[in-house]
Amino acid sequence: MRALMQERQLLISTLIEHAALNHPLTEIVSRNCDGETVRLNYSQLRSRAAKIAKALIALGIEGGDRVATLAWNTHRHMELYFGVSGMGAVLHTVNPRLFPDQIEYIINHAEDRVLFFDTTFAELVARLRPKLKFTTTLVVMTDRAHMPAGLEDCLCYEDLVAEQDDELDWPQFEETRASSLCYTSGTTGNPKGVLYSHRSTVLHSFTACASDGLKVSSRDCILLAVPLFHVNAWGIPYTSAMCGAKLVLPGPWLDGKSLFELAAAEGCTMSLGVPTVWLGFLKYLDDHPELDLSRLRFDRIVIGGSAAPRAIIERLHEKLGAYTIQAWGMSETSPLGTIGNLLPQHDGLTLDEQFALRAKQGRVIYGVEVRITDDNNRPLPRDGKTSGDLKVRGPWVAAAYFKGEGGDVLDDEGWFATGDVASIDQQGFVQITDRSKDVIKSGGEWISSIDLENAAVAHPAVQEAAVIGLPHPKWQERPLLLVVAKPGAAVDGADILAFLADRVARWWLPDDVVFVEELPHTATGKLQKNRLREQFKDFTFKH
Repeated sequence: MRALMQERQLLISTLIEHAALNHPLTEIVSRNCDGETVRLNYSQLRSRAAKIAKALIALGIEGGDRVATLAWNTHRHMELYFGVSGMGAVLHTVNPRLFPDQIEYIINHAEDRVLFFDTTFAELVARLRPKLKFTTTLVVMTDRAHMPAGLEDCLCYEDLVAEQDDELDWPQFEETRASSLCYTSGTTGNPKGVLYSHRSTVLHSFTACASDGLKVSSRDCILLAVPLFHVNAWGIPYTSAMCGAKLVLPGPWLDGKSLFELAAAEGCTMSLGVPTVWLGFLKYLDDHPELDLSRLRFDRIVIGGSAAPRAIIERLHEKLGAYTIQAWGMSETSPLGTIGNLLPQHDGLTLDEQFALRAKQGRVIYGVEVRITDDNNRPLPRDGKTSGDLKVRGPWVAAAYFKGEGGDVLDDEGWFATGDVASIDQQGFVQITDRSKDVIKSGGEWISSIDLENAAVAHPAVQEAAVIGLPHPKWQERPLLLVVAKPGAAVDGADILAFLADRVARWWLPDDVVFVEELPHTATGKLQKNRLREQFKDFTFKH
Protein backbone atom coordinates (compact mmCIF):
# COMPACT_ATOMS: atom_id res chain seq x y z
CA MET A 1 0.00 0.00 0.00
CA ARG A 2 1.40 3.39 -1.01
CA ALA A 3 1.17 6.26 1.42
CA LEU A 4 -1.05 9.24 0.66
CA MET A 5 1.54 11.95 1.18
CA GLN A 6 2.73 14.57 -1.29
CA GLU A 7 5.89 13.57 -3.09
CA ARG A 8 7.78 16.85 -3.22
CA GLN A 9 11.40 16.55 -4.27
CA LEU A 10 14.20 17.51 -1.87
CA LEU A 11 15.98 20.12 -3.99
CA ILE A 12 18.61 22.72 -3.11
CA SER A 13 16.46 25.41 -4.73
CA THR A 14 13.83 24.82 -2.03
CA LEU A 15 16.36 25.85 0.62
CA ILE A 16 17.06 29.30 -0.80
CA GLU A 17 13.37 29.83 -1.60
CA HIS A 18 12.50 28.98 2.01
CA ALA A 19 15.15 31.36 3.34
CA ALA A 20 14.05 34.20 1.04
CA LEU A 21 10.39 33.81 1.97
CA ASN A 22 10.72 33.17 5.70
CA HIS A 23 14.02 34.80 6.68
CA PRO A 24 14.21 37.55 4.03
CA LEU A 25 16.00 40.15 6.17
CA THR A 26 18.58 37.86 7.79
CA GLU A 27 22.03 39.06 6.78
CA ILE A 28 24.92 37.52 4.92
CA VAL A 29 28.06 39.58 5.60
CA SER A 30 30.87 39.10 3.10
CA ARG A 31 34.46 40.36 2.99
CA ASN A 32 35.41 40.27 -0.66
CA CYS A 33 38.86 39.88 -2.18
CA ASP A 34 39.13 43.63 -2.82
CA GLY A 35 38.70 44.27 0.92
CA GLU A 36 35.14 45.57 0.60
CA THR A 37 32.56 44.37 3.13
CA VAL A 38 29.22 43.60 1.47
CA ARG A 39 25.94 43.14 3.30
CA LEU A 40 22.96 41.48 1.73
CA ASN A 41 20.10 39.33 3.01
CA TYR A 42 18.54 36.03 2.02
CA SER A 43 15.99 37.75 -0.20
CA GLN A 44 18.77 39.48 -2.12
CA LEU A 45 20.91 36.32 -2.18
CA ARG A 46 18.01 34.42 -3.74
CA SER A 47 17.54 37.17 -6.32
CA ARG A 48 21.21 37.18 -7.32
CA ALA A 49 21.35 33.35 -7.36
CA ALA A 50 18.40 33.32 -9.76
CA LYS A 51 20.12 35.88 -11.99
CA ILE A 52 23.34 33.87 -12.16
CA ALA A 53 21.29 30.74 -12.91
CA LYS A 54 19.64 32.55 -15.84
CA ALA A 55 23.04 33.81 -16.98
CA LEU A 56 24.33 30.24 -17.08
CA ILE A 57 21.31 29.13 -19.08
CA ALA A 58 21.99 31.98 -21.52
CA LEU A 59 25.57 30.73 -21.85
CA GLY A 60 24.23 27.34 -22.93
CA ILE A 61 24.79 25.47 -19.68
CA GLU A 62 22.41 22.55 -19.31
CA GLY A 63 21.41 20.15 -16.58
CA GLY A 64 24.30 17.93 -15.53
CA ASP A 65 27.01 20.24 -16.89
CA ARG A 66 29.81 20.91 -14.43
CA VAL A 67 30.54 24.48 -13.35
CA ALA A 68 33.79 25.01 -11.43
CA THR A 69 34.85 27.58 -8.85
CA LEU A 70 38.24 28.70 -7.61
CA ALA A 71 37.05 31.00 -4.89
CA TRP A 72 37.05 32.02 -1.24
CA ASN A 73 34.18 32.46 1.20
CA THR A 74 32.23 35.36 -0.29
CA HIS A 75 28.62 36.15 -1.12
CA ARG A 76 29.29 35.52 -4.81
CA HIS A 77 30.51 32.01 -4.06
CA MET A 78 27.38 31.47 -1.96
CA GLU A 79 25.22 32.64 -4.87
CA LEU A 80 26.81 30.02 -7.08
CA TYR A 81 26.02 27.33 -4.48
CA PHE A 82 22.32 27.94 -5.10
CA GLY A 83 22.29 29.28 -8.65
CA VAL A 84 24.34 26.49 -10.25
CA SER A 85 22.72 23.55 -8.46
CA GLY A 86 19.28 25.17 -8.52
CA MET A 87 19.19 25.32 -12.32
CA GLY A 88 20.22 21.66 -12.56
CA ALA A 89 23.95 21.95 -13.23
CA VAL A 90 26.67 20.56 -10.94
CA LEU A 91 28.73 22.92 -8.78
CA HIS A 92 32.38 21.81 -8.69
CA THR A 93 34.29 23.61 -5.93
CA VAL A 94 38.01 23.26 -6.66
CA ASN A 95 40.54 23.42 -3.83
CA PRO A 96 42.99 26.18 -4.87
CA ARG A 97 45.54 24.96 -2.32
CA LEU A 98 46.31 21.92 -4.44
CA PHE A 99 49.33 21.82 -6.72
CA PRO A 100 48.57 23.36 -10.17
CA ASP A 101 49.01 20.02 -11.92
CA GLN A 102 46.36 18.53 -9.64
CA ILE A 103 44.00 21.45 -10.28
CA GLU A 104 44.50 21.00 -14.02
CA TYR A 105 43.76 17.28 -13.71
CA ILE A 106 40.65 17.84 -11.58
CA ILE A 107 39.11 20.47 -13.87
CA ASN A 108 39.75 18.34 -16.96
CA HIS A 109 38.56 15.14 -15.30
CA ALA A 110 35.33 16.87 -14.27
CA GLU A 111 34.97 18.30 -17.80
CA ASP A 112 34.03 21.67 -16.34
CA ARG A 113 32.44 23.91 -18.96
CA VAL A 114 32.63 27.13 -16.96
CA LEU A 115 35.20 28.30 -14.43
CA PHE A 116 34.34 31.08 -11.95
CA PHE A 117 37.36 32.46 -10.08
CA ASP A 118 38.31 35.16 -7.61
CA THR A 119 40.79 37.86 -8.61
CA THR A 120 43.39 36.35 -6.26
CA PHE A 121 43.60 33.36 -8.61
CA ALA A 122 43.92 35.34 -11.84
CA GLU A 123 47.60 34.43 -12.31
CA LEU A 124 46.91 30.75 -11.61
CA VAL A 125 44.03 30.68 -14.11
CA ALA A 126 46.16 32.43 -16.74
CA ARG A 127 48.72 29.63 -16.44
CA LEU A 128 46.11 26.88 -16.44
CA ARG A 129 43.78 28.03 -19.22
CA PRO A 130 45.82 26.71 -22.21
CA LYS A 131 45.68 23.24 -20.61
CA LEU A 132 41.94 23.19 -19.87
CA LYS A 133 40.31 20.90 -22.42
CA PHE A 134 36.61 21.49 -21.82
CA THR A 135 36.39 24.90 -20.14
CA THR A 136 35.12 27.37 -22.73
CA THR A 137 33.95 30.16 -20.42
CA LEU A 138 35.88 31.91 -17.66
CA VAL A 139 34.21 34.34 -15.28
CA VAL A 140 36.05 36.68 -12.89
CA MET A 141 34.10 36.98 -9.63
CA THR A 142 34.25 40.76 -9.33
CA ASP A 143 32.75 43.93 -10.75
CA ARG A 144 33.92 45.77 -13.86
CA ALA A 145 36.06 48.22 -11.85
CA HIS A 146 38.18 45.43 -10.37
CA MET A 147 38.68 43.28 -13.46
CA PRO A 148 42.38 42.24 -13.58
CA ALA A 149 44.57 43.15 -16.54
CA GLY A 150 45.36 40.48 -19.07
CA LEU A 151 42.00 38.74 -18.76
CA GLU A 152 39.95 41.05 -20.95
CA ASP A 153 38.39 38.09 -22.78
CA CYS A 154 37.00 36.70 -19.51
CA LEU A 155 33.47 37.54 -18.45
CA CYS A 156 32.74 39.74 -15.46
CA TYR A 157 30.50 38.24 -12.76
CA GLU A 158 28.62 41.44 -11.96
CA ASP A 159 27.98 42.06 -15.66
CA LEU A 160 26.33 38.64 -15.89
CA VAL A 161 24.15 39.42 -12.88
CA ALA A 162 23.17 42.86 -14.20
CA GLU A 163 22.08 41.45 -17.55
CA GLN A 164 19.38 39.22 -16.01
CA ASP A 165 16.22 39.63 -13.96
CA ASP A 166 15.35 37.38 -11.04
CA GLU A 167 12.07 36.02 -12.42
CA LEU A 168 12.80 32.32 -12.29
CA ASP A 169 10.73 29.26 -11.51
CA TRP A 170 13.42 26.83 -10.45
CA PRO A 171 13.28 23.69 -12.60
CA GLN A 172 11.86 20.56 -11.01
CA PHE A 173 13.65 17.24 -11.37
CA GLU A 174 14.48 14.07 -9.45
CA GLU A 175 16.07 14.75 -6.07
CA THR A 176 18.67 12.08 -6.87
CA ARG A 177 20.16 14.31 -9.58
CA ALA A 178 23.77 15.36 -8.97
CA SER A 179 24.10 18.76 -7.30
CA SER A 180 27.78 19.26 -6.49
CA LEU A 181 31.17 17.67 -6.96
CA CYS A 182 34.17 17.69 -4.63
CA TYR A 183 37.47 15.92 -5.20
CA THR A 184 39.37 14.23 -2.43
CA SER A 185 42.84 15.63 -1.91
CA GLY A 186 44.15 12.18 -2.68
CA THR A 187 46.24 9.84 -0.58
CA THR A 188 47.73 7.96 -3.52
CA GLY A 189 47.30 8.53 -7.22
CA ASN A 190 45.00 11.17 -8.64
CA PRO A 191 42.22 12.85 -6.64
CA LYS A 192 38.80 11.20 -6.92
CA GLY A 193 35.47 12.95 -7.33
CA VAL A 194 32.61 12.62 -4.85
CA LEU A 195 29.31 13.45 -6.53
CA TYR A 196 26.58 14.61 -4.15
CA SER A 197 22.85 14.68 -4.86
CA HIS A 198 20.17 17.20 -3.97
CA ARG A 199 18.62 14.56 -1.70
CA SER A 200 21.84 13.76 0.14
CA THR A 201 22.54 17.47 0.63
CA VAL A 202 19.12 18.31 2.08
CA LEU A 203 19.14 15.28 4.38
CA HIS A 204 22.63 16.22 5.59
CA SER A 205 21.36 19.74 6.32
CA PHE A 206 18.57 18.42 8.56
CA THR A 207 21.18 16.74 10.75
CA ALA A 208 23.28 19.90 11.04
CA CYS A 209 20.17 21.73 12.28
CA ALA A 210 19.24 19.00 14.76
CA SER A 211 19.77 19.47 18.50
CA ASP A 212 21.90 16.33 18.55
CA GLY A 213 23.76 17.58 15.47
CA LEU A 214 25.44 20.96 15.10
CA LYS A 215 22.43 22.75 16.65
CA VAL A 216 22.35 25.42 13.91
CA SER A 217 19.29 27.67 14.21
CA SER A 218 17.87 31.04 13.23
CA ARG A 219 19.33 32.45 16.46
CA ASP A 220 22.87 31.82 15.23
CA CYS A 221 25.36 34.15 13.61
CA ILE A 222 27.95 31.86 12.02
CA LEU A 223 31.54 32.85 11.26
CA LEU A 224 32.35 30.45 8.41
CA ALA A 225 36.11 29.84 8.73
CA VAL A 226 35.99 26.51 6.90
CA PRO A 227 36.47 27.19 3.17
CA LEU A 228 33.58 26.81 0.76
CA PHE A 229 35.89 24.53 -1.25
CA HIS A 230 36.24 22.08 1.68
CA VAL A 231 33.44 19.52 1.27
CA ASN A 232 30.87 22.26 0.62
CA ALA A 233 31.98 24.11 3.79
CA TRP A 234 30.71 21.13 5.80
CA GLY A 235 27.21 21.80 4.46
CA ILE A 236 26.78 25.11 6.30
CA PRO A 237 25.60 27.19 3.29
CA TYR A 238 22.65 24.82 2.88
CA THR A 239 22.09 24.43 6.62
CA SER A 240 22.03 28.18 7.17
CA ALA A 241 19.42 28.67 4.46
CA MET A 242 17.33 25.84 5.91
CA CYS A 243 17.07 27.49 9.33
CA GLY A 244 17.72 31.15 8.48
CA ALA A 245 21.01 31.62 10.34
CA LYS A 246 23.08 34.75 9.77
CA LEU A 247 26.34 34.03 7.92
CA VAL A 248 29.63 35.93 8.14
CA LEU A 249 32.03 35.15 5.29
CA PRO A 250 35.70 36.17 5.84
CA GLY A 251 36.86 35.91 2.23
CA PRO A 252 40.56 35.02 1.98
CA TRP A 253 41.34 36.46 5.42
CA LEU A 254 41.53 33.60 7.94
CA ASP A 255 44.18 35.10 10.21
CA GLY A 256 43.48 35.58 13.90
CA LYS A 257 43.13 39.36 13.70
CA SER A 258 40.60 39.27 10.86
CA LEU A 259 38.51 36.54 12.46
CA PHE A 260 38.50 38.31 15.83
CA GLU A 261 37.38 41.60 14.32
CA LEU A 262 34.61 39.99 12.29
CA ALA A 263 33.39 37.83 15.18
CA ALA A 264 33.34 40.79 17.57
CA ALA A 265 31.71 43.22 15.14
CA GLU A 266 28.98 40.86 13.99
CA GLY A 267 28.23 39.14 17.30
CA CYS A 268 29.02 35.65 16.02
CA THR A 269 27.65 32.86 18.20
CA MET A 270 29.18 29.96 16.31
CA SER A 271 32.12 29.20 14.07
CA LEU A 272 33.57 26.25 12.18
CA GLY A 273 37.15 25.60 11.12
CA VAL A 274 40.12 23.26 11.11
CA PRO A 275 42.42 23.12 14.15
CA THR A 276 45.09 25.29 12.49
CA VAL A 277 42.63 28.18 12.24
CA TRP A 278 41.93 28.00 15.97
CA LEU A 279 45.61 27.74 16.85
CA GLY A 280 46.19 30.96 14.92
CA PHE A 281 43.16 32.57 16.54
CA LEU A 282 44.33 31.65 20.05
CA LYS A 283 47.85 32.86 19.31
CA TYR A 284 46.47 36.23 18.25
CA LEU A 285 44.52 36.49 21.50
CA ASP A 286 47.63 35.55 23.51
CA ASP A 287 49.78 38.09 21.67
CA HIS A 288 47.25 40.87 22.30
CA PRO A 289 46.20 40.73 25.97
CA GLU A 290 44.69 44.20 25.61
CA LEU A 291 41.80 42.79 23.56
CA ASP A 292 38.36 42.93 25.13
CA LEU A 293 37.29 39.28 24.92
CA SER A 294 33.86 40.14 26.29
CA ARG A 295 33.10 41.35 22.75
CA LEU A 296 33.10 37.72 21.61
CA ARG A 297 29.79 35.87 21.92
CA PHE A 298 30.83 32.38 20.80
CA ASP A 299 28.88 29.69 22.62
CA ARG A 300 30.16 26.84 20.45
CA ILE A 301 32.93 26.17 17.99
CA VAL A 302 32.98 23.21 15.60
CA ILE A 303 36.36 21.70 14.76
CA GLY A 304 36.90 19.18 11.97
CA GLY A 305 39.21 18.39 9.09
CA SER A 306 41.70 16.73 11.42
CA ALA A 307 41.64 15.66 15.04
CA ALA A 308 41.46 18.53 17.48
CA PRO A 309 44.07 18.24 20.23
CA ARG A 310 42.53 18.29 23.67
CA ALA A 311 44.63 21.37 24.43
CA ILE A 312 42.68 23.41 21.84
CA ILE A 313 39.35 22.29 23.31
CA GLU A 314 40.50 23.28 26.80
CA ARG A 315 41.91 26.64 25.70
CA LEU A 316 38.80 27.65 23.78
CA HIS A 317 36.80 26.88 26.90
CA GLU A 318 39.14 28.78 29.20
CA LYS A 319 39.63 31.78 26.91
CA LEU A 320 36.15 32.18 25.45
CA GLY A 321 33.85 29.96 27.48
CA ALA A 322 32.95 28.27 24.19
CA TYR A 323 31.74 24.69 23.94
CA THR A 324 33.84 22.89 21.36
CA ILE A 325 32.14 20.28 19.18
CA GLN A 326 34.53 17.95 17.44
CA ALA A 327 33.11 16.42 14.27
CA TRP A 328 34.51 13.61 12.16
CA GLY A 329 33.84 12.91 8.53
CA MET A 330 35.32 12.97 5.06
CA SER A 331 34.45 14.07 1.54
CA GLU A 332 32.76 10.71 1.07
CA THR A 333 30.39 11.36 4.02
CA SER A 334 29.27 14.85 2.90
CA PRO A 335 31.13 15.25 5.47
CA LEU A 336 29.29 14.72 8.77
CA GLY A 337 29.75 11.23 10.20
CA THR A 338 30.03 11.73 13.95
CA ILE A 339 29.44 14.81 16.13
CA GLY A 340 30.90 15.35 19.60
CA ASN A 341 27.81 16.16 21.67
CA LEU A 342 27.63 14.77 25.19
CA LEU A 343 24.66 12.89 26.65
CA PRO A 344 22.55 13.86 29.72
CA GLN A 345 24.39 11.30 31.87
CA HIS A 346 27.62 13.19 31.23
CA ASP A 347 26.36 16.36 32.91
CA GLY A 348 27.63 15.17 36.27
CA LEU A 349 31.14 14.48 35.03
CA THR A 350 33.99 16.73 36.02
CA LEU A 351 35.23 19.18 33.41
CA ASP A 352 38.36 17.08 33.00
CA GLU A 353 36.25 13.98 32.28
CA GLN A 354 34.09 15.90 29.82
CA PHE A 355 37.18 17.15 27.98
CA ALA A 356 38.33 13.52 27.62
CA LEU A 357 35.05 12.62 25.90
CA ARG A 358 35.00 15.72 23.73
CA ALA A 359 38.54 14.96 22.53
CA LYS A 360 37.12 11.88 20.78
CA GLN A 361 35.79 12.12 17.24
CA GLY A 362 32.19 12.36 18.38
CA ARG A 363 29.05 10.26 18.57
CA VAL A 364 27.26 8.48 15.75
CA ILE A 365 24.40 10.55 14.35
CA TYR A 366 21.20 9.35 12.74
CA GLY A 367 21.67 8.96 9.00
CA VAL A 368 25.11 7.38 9.22
CA GLU A 369 25.72 3.82 10.35
CA VAL A 370 29.22 2.94 11.54
CA ARG A 371 30.96 -0.25 12.46
CA ILE A 372 34.45 -1.63 12.88
CA THR A 373 35.67 -4.89 11.39
CA ASP A 374 38.69 -7.13 11.56
CA ASP A 375 40.92 -8.08 8.62
CA ASN A 376 38.34 -10.67 7.54
CA ASN A 377 35.51 -8.10 7.50
CA ARG A 378 33.92 -9.56 10.63
CA PRO A 379 32.19 -7.00 12.88
CA LEU A 380 34.02 -6.21 16.12
CA PRO A 381 32.40 -5.31 19.47
CA ARG A 382 31.46 -1.74 20.40
CA ASP A 383 33.27 -1.85 23.71
CA GLY A 384 35.41 1.29 23.43
CA LYS A 385 38.55 -0.84 23.57
CA THR A 386 38.66 -3.03 20.48
CA SER A 387 40.00 -1.30 17.37
CA GLY A 388 39.24 -2.20 13.78
CA ASP A 389 38.73 -0.81 10.29
CA LEU A 390 36.09 1.92 10.42
CA LYS A 391 33.27 1.55 7.89
CA VAL A 392 30.21 3.68 7.20
CA ARG A 393 27.02 3.67 5.18
CA GLY A 394 24.02 5.95 4.84
CA PRO A 395 22.00 8.23 2.53
CA TRP A 396 24.75 10.87 2.34
CA VAL A 397 27.68 8.44 2.05
CA ALA A 398 29.32 7.92 -1.35
CA ALA A 399 28.39 4.77 -3.28
CA ALA A 400 31.11 5.25 -5.93
CA TYR A 401 33.57 7.81 -7.23
CA PHE A 402 32.89 10.02 -10.23
CA LYS A 403 33.45 8.20 -13.55
CA GLY A 404 34.01 4.95 -11.63
CA GLU A 405 37.54 5.87 -10.52
CA GLY A 406 38.85 3.41 -7.94
CA GLY A 407 36.38 0.68 -8.94
CA ASP A 408 33.93 -0.74 -6.43
CA VAL A 409 34.22 1.10 -3.12
CA LEU A 410 31.46 -0.70 -1.21
CA ASP A 411 31.52 -4.21 0.18
CA ASP A 412 28.70 -6.71 -0.36
CA GLU A 413 26.66 -5.16 2.45
CA GLY A 414 27.05 -1.60 1.21
CA TRP A 415 29.72 -0.49 3.70
CA PHE A 416 32.32 2.11 2.72
CA ALA A 417 35.82 1.64 4.18
CA THR A 418 37.04 4.98 5.53
CA GLY A 419 40.70 4.02 5.74
CA ASP A 420 40.72 4.84 9.47
CA VAL A 421 41.23 2.48 12.37
CA ALA A 422 38.92 3.20 15.30
CA SER A 423 37.12 1.97 18.38
CA ILE A 424 33.42 2.54 19.13
CA ASP A 425 31.87 2.40 22.59
CA GLN A 426 28.34 1.42 23.62
CA GLN A 427 27.13 5.02 23.48
CA GLY A 428 28.35 5.50 19.92
CA PHE A 429 31.49 7.51 20.64
CA VAL A 430 34.11 6.93 17.94
CA GLN A 431 37.82 7.18 18.69
CA ILE A 432 40.19 7.19 15.71
CA THR A 433 43.24 5.25 16.85
CA ASP A 434 45.33 5.07 13.68
CA ARG A 435 45.21 5.31 9.91
CA SER A 436 45.25 2.25 7.74
CA LYS A 437 47.25 4.26 5.21
CA ASP A 438 50.12 6.56 5.96
CA VAL A 439 48.47 9.76 4.85
CA ILE A 440 49.51 12.89 6.73
CA LYS A 441 46.91 15.44 7.85
CA SER A 442 48.34 18.94 8.11
CA GLY A 443 46.16 21.91 8.95
CA GLY A 444 43.05 20.15 7.65
CA GLU A 445 44.68 19.17 4.33
CA TRP A 446 45.81 15.74 3.17
CA ILE A 447 49.45 15.13 2.28
CA SER A 448 50.27 11.89 0.49
CA SER A 449 53.40 10.25 1.88
CA ILE A 450 53.67 7.99 -1.16
CA ASP A 451 53.47 10.86 -3.64
CA LEU A 452 56.11 12.73 -1.66
CA GLU A 453 58.34 9.65 -1.62
CA ASN A 454 57.95 9.19 -5.36
CA ALA A 455 58.89 12.83 -5.95
CA ALA A 456 61.96 12.54 -3.71
CA VAL A 457 63.17 9.34 -5.37
CA ALA A 458 63.14 11.19 -8.69
CA HIS A 459 66.16 13.16 -7.42
CA PRO A 460 69.26 11.69 -9.09
CA ALA A 461 71.11 11.37 -5.76
CA VAL A 462 68.31 9.58 -3.86
CA GLN A 463 68.35 5.82 -3.56
CA GLU A 464 65.26 5.42 -1.43
CA ALA A 465 62.93 7.64 0.56
CA ALA A 466 60.25 7.37 3.22
CA VAL A 467 57.90 10.00 4.57
CA ILE A 468 56.24 9.87 7.97
CA GLY A 469 54.00 12.34 9.76
CA LEU A 470 55.12 13.66 13.13
CA PRO A 471 53.24 15.85 15.62
CA HIS A 472 53.59 19.59 15.12
CA PRO A 473 52.54 22.32 17.59
CA LYS A 474 50.73 24.39 14.94
CA TRP A 475 49.80 22.10 12.06
CA GLN A 476 49.02 18.94 14.08
CA GLU A 477 51.20 16.87 11.73
CA ARG A 478 54.03 17.68 9.37
CA PRO A 479 56.04 15.41 7.07
CA LEU A 480 59.57 14.24 7.86
CA LEU A 481 61.49 12.98 4.85
CA LEU A 482 63.97 10.14 5.43
CA VAL A 483 66.46 9.62 2.62
CA VAL A 484 68.96 6.93 1.71
CA ALA A 485 71.45 8.60 -0.63
CA LYS A 486 73.05 6.80 -3.53
CA PRO A 487 76.63 5.69 -2.83
CA GLY A 488 79.10 8.52 -3.38
CA ALA A 489 76.37 11.10 -3.97
CA ALA A 490 76.97 14.61 -2.62
CA VAL A 491 73.57 15.91 -1.53
CA ASP A 492 72.06 17.66 1.45
CA GLY A 493 68.60 18.49 2.73
CA ALA A 494 68.49 21.88 1.05
CA ASP A 495 69.16 20.26 -2.34
CA ILE A 496 66.29 17.81 -1.81
CA LEU A 497 63.82 20.51 -0.75
CA ALA A 498 64.77 22.73 -3.69
CA PHE A 499 64.21 19.78 -6.01
CA LEU A 500 60.77 19.07 -4.49
CA ALA A 501 59.69 22.72 -4.59
CA ASP A 502 58.86 22.48 -8.30
CA ARG A 503 57.13 19.11 -7.99
CA VAL A 504 54.74 19.30 -5.04
CA ALA A 505 52.49 21.87 -3.45
CA ARG A 506 54.36 24.29 -1.20
CA TRP A 507 52.57 23.15 1.95
CA TRP A 508 53.51 19.53 1.14
CA LEU A 509 57.24 20.28 1.44
CA PRO A 510 58.76 18.28 4.33
CA ASP A 511 59.68 20.28 7.40
CA ASP A 512 62.97 18.44 7.61
CA VAL A 513 65.14 15.92 5.77
CA VAL A 514 67.13 13.25 7.61
CA PHE A 515 69.67 11.03 5.88
CA VAL A 516 69.82 7.41 7.04
CA GLU A 517 71.92 4.43 6.01
CA GLU A 518 68.94 2.15 5.41
CA LEU A 519 65.17 1.91 5.83
CA PRO A 520 63.35 -1.01 7.49
CA HIS A 521 61.29 -3.31 5.26
CA THR A 522 58.91 -6.22 5.67
CA ALA A 523 59.56 -9.62 4.14
CA THR A 524 57.58 -8.54 1.08
CA GLY A 525 59.65 -5.38 0.66
CA LYS A 526 57.18 -2.86 2.11
CA LEU A 527 58.44 -0.01 4.23
CA GLN A 528 57.81 -0.49 7.95
CA LYS A 529 56.62 2.97 8.78
CA ASN A 530 55.45 1.94 12.21
CA ARG A 531 59.09 1.29 13.11
CA LEU A 532 60.11 4.63 11.63
CA ARG A 533 57.47 6.47 13.63
CA GLU A 534 58.69 4.79 16.78
CA GLN A 535 62.32 5.51 15.95
CA PHE A 536 61.66 9.22 15.32
CA LYS A 537 58.91 9.83 17.88
CA ASP A 538 61.14 12.23 19.83
CA PHE A 539 62.41 14.06 16.75
CA THR A 540 62.06 17.86 16.90
CA PHE A 541 61.60 19.91 13.76
CA LYS A 542 63.98 22.84 13.33
CA HIS A 543 61.05 25.25 12.86
